[in-house]
Amino acid sequence: MSDRHITAQALTVEAFAPFGTVIDKAAVDPRPMNAGKARRFHDLAEVQVRGEDSRVVIGLVEAQAYPMPLSLSLVERHPLGAQAFVPLNTAPFLVVVCPDEGGKPGRPQAFVTAPGQGISYAIGTWHGVLTPFGAPQDFWVVDRGGPGVNLEEYVFDAPWAIHLPT
Repeated sequence: MSDRHITAQALTVEAFAPFGTVIDKAAVDPRPMNAGKARRFHDLAEVQVRGEDSRVVIGLVEAQAYPMPLSLSLVERHPLGAQAFVPLNTAPFLVVVCPDEGGKPGRPQAFVTAPGQGISYAIGTWHGVLTPFGAPQDFWVVDRGGPGVNLEEYVFDAPWAIHLPT
């Protein structure tokens, strides 16, 4: 396999920690609520925002499936706010992140979520676009709203091939 091929690994709290937070209800003990008729999985992730008049907003994304292996040409980051994606079903999706190397993205790393896991990218984390595979998928997105430019994009000189684990 050439140097521009990446094989995704299972998403774990430890492996993803440099890039943000894994949103997984298995990570916390639920609290009873509504007279014991519901369980709340509290404080699964923090979505930080920066800048005057900034706020946390919640939206819905309908994402089309990507063919695999993924040809990764573009990554982005958000310097003024974290960004969280929570799937509305239990289908896995692909998460691609890059360490920052002097203001540019380094070698990508790729993860496949377990059923029901979501992610929250830390402020300034280089990442690929939302990447379901196999079928379209809907997600809640928790993001930053407000003034200021909160998107930087980077196009690689040559694409990376991201493969699912076998």
